[in-house]
Amino acid sequence: MDDNTVLQHIGELANEELELEESHAGEALSKDKLARLHTIEVELDQCWDLLRQRRARRSAGQDPNEATTRPEVVVEEYLQ
Repeated sequence: MDDNTVLQHIGELANEELELEESHAGEALSKDKLARLHTIEVELDQCWDLLRQRRARRSAGQDPNEATTRPEVVVEEYLQ
């Protein structure tokens, strides 16, 4: 997956997140939609982390394609 593909996926996820949030403004989300929202948030964090890894590897003269998607337990512990 190259940087542009990661960025495109981030955009798609962000749009879906926004649609979920806007479609239920002021209303509680169903259990399924809350679960989907959580999945989107985790996947967004993973994508941003992957993009940062790729850029750092490239900057260090390493192969950006060796960057890997880190598990939820790792990316969700980062300080914002």
